[in-house]
Amino acid sequence: MTSSDNKPSNLPLTSDDRAALTASAVTASVAVAAAHGLRVDDPKVLANAYAVRVHLRPAPVVARISTITALLRTPIEFWLAREVSVAGFLAAQGAPVVAPSDAIPPGPHHHNGLVMSFWRYAQPVSDAVPDLAVTGRMLAELHSVLRNYPGDLPLLAAPLNDIPHGLERIERVGNILTASDLTFLRDVYEHLLPQLSKPVEPVQPLHGDAHAYNLIPTADGLLWNDFEDTCIGPVAWDLSSMVDYEGTMAAAYPNAPNPATLEPYRKARQLHGIVWVYALLPELPDWAQQAKTSLDDLRDRIKFEA
Repeated sequence: MTSSDNKPSNLPLTSDDRAALTASAVTASVAVAAAHGLRVDDPKVLANAYAVRVHLRPAPVVARISTITALLRTPIEFWLAREVSVAGFLAAQGAPVVAPSDAIPPGPHHHNGLVMSFWRYAQPVSDAVPDLAVTGRMLAELHSVLRNYPGDLPLLAAPLNDIPHGLERIERVGNILTASDLTFLRDVYEHLLPQLSKPVEPVQPLHGDAHAYNLIPTADGLLWNDFEDTCIGPVAWDLSSMVDYEGTMAAAYPNAPNPATLEPYRKARQLHGIVWVYALLPELPDWAQQAKTSLDDLRDRIKFEA
């Protein structure tokens, strides 16, 4: 990455590169806000992992700037445009979601090689994570509204994009996984691909990443957040967003798919998480041990590859 082009490259980023990219993301979001007449005195970074989220204080606006995520999702603006469209539709229907900004056009916007969107600031009132039963009930209600979304969405965007692109990056970067581990992950993907690319179950618009950590507790109640992975697919994909060995989330979802139907999507969700973390490990090494544990668990669950 260079100072003249802040778009992340497909080469591994150093820690200095990441720090510079984060600083550039803040600067870019403030610049776009200023260009639309929004005064920003004290930008505060709320999150800095695969994307950077910045509260543009004192305005009640949050900028979400794609940084690391853009390494696997190209062109990233398509993903952000879908997110803004779906969240905007849901907000207009009165669904409990973090809405796109009404103080500045939500975007996506481009600035100095970075792509971003803008959202209403939702003040968290607690760090508590909603339990699986609450998440399941709220997901059923969300799906009911999403069925009427009129726009076009891709089929299972996250796994069908991120897994093959992530596997390719792992191989190209090298020194991330052993050859046998990489072969195992490729074989699992090939095994699951028919189910993902041609699902036999009915499909509908989905959140795409419907885990409890994407529910923000606010004074107005829990709000769904982060629709970047929105897509069409079987509801089983959303119901597989959380580790739920007891089936609590599905039990709270009326007429949920049975465990046999859920199982391949749970494996696909686990595979997606493993590949995502390893593919972006050069930029974010903190989750290496969790990914290794999950990889070992997947080996135990899929014995045909052993």
